[in-house]
Amino acid sequence: MALQPAFFGKRPNDPLASRPLPGQPGAVAGSHPVAAGAAPVAPAPTPAPVQAPAAPIESAATPAISGAPIKEGGSKLTVGPNIKLKGVEITDCDTLIVEGTVEATMDSRVMHITSIGAFKGSAEIDYAEIHGAFNGDLTVREKLVVYSTGRVSGKIRYGKLVIEEGGQLTGDIQFGTANPSKESASAKVGLLAAA
Repeated sequence: MALQPAFFGKRPNDPLASRPLPGQPGAVAGSHPVAAGAAPVAPAPTPAPVQAPAAPIESAATPAISGAPIKEGGSKLTVGPNIKLKGVEITDCDTLIVEGTVEATMDSRVMHITSIGAFKGSAEIDYAEIHGAFNGDLTVREKLVVYSTGRVSGKIRYGKLVIEEGGQLTGDIQFGTANPSKESASAKVGLLAAA
């Protein structure tokens, strides 16, 4: 009869080890497997206690955002594979991870689109990592990273830009996150008011 270890690294007492061997006081003939002619059974080695890993292990579902400072306890929204989120406004979200399809308006801190994810709409964010597809208006205040499988199209504004070989960036692309047409319009109004 095989004994299975209990949960959490604990092991029950071995009932064979606690039985007296034949010839010892309290032994009954035929009560021990050795007395019945069976080969002596060596006690099973005690398993080493299970230790927790030294560092947290990240799963593929929550990839690390390189370059983006990680905020502990921040709010995070993950749109999983095969999920479609349509016609919403996403606010007060520190991190958005897109593994499915999102059609939305968003103002956030970090956005990560996985290779199977797609975002359509408008987004104003600090850091963006795009492995999948983005289509629409994208304003990245700090850093935009487009990986080899990433495709970004539409009206794109960025502070810093990194494009991995094979990544695609098409549309109206400008450096700087401020809208130049608004700045020039407000400057013209100021000049007219001064005249």
